[in-house]
Amino acid sequence: MTRPELRGLQAIEFVRALEVDGFVWVRNKGSHRFYRHRDGRRVVVAYHRPGATFPSGTLGSMLAATQWGGEDLRRLGLLGGHSADRAA
Repeated sequence: MTRPELRGLQAIEFVRALEVDGFVWVRNKGSHRFYRHRDGRRVVVAYHRPGATFPSGTLGSMLAATQWGGEDLRRLGLLGGHSADRAA
C-alpha cells in the first residue's frame, strides 16, 4: 500500500530520488530499468515516459524494494514536495 501523498509521483522524480540515494542504473529490458545500490538493494522501475505516474501497486512494490521510510522520503523530496505540489 502506498501513501496517498505519493500517488501523483512521476517516474523521473522517482528515478532522481533513487540516484540521489545512491542507486545506480545497471541495465534495462524494454520499459523496465534495473537499479542497484551498493548495499545490495535492487529496484526495477517500469515506465514508458518520464512524466508517467505509477499505478499504486507498482509504486508500493518499488518503495518496498527501496526500503525507504518516512524520513527517507522527506529527505529525498518525495513527501510534501513532488512537482504537482511545487507547481501550485
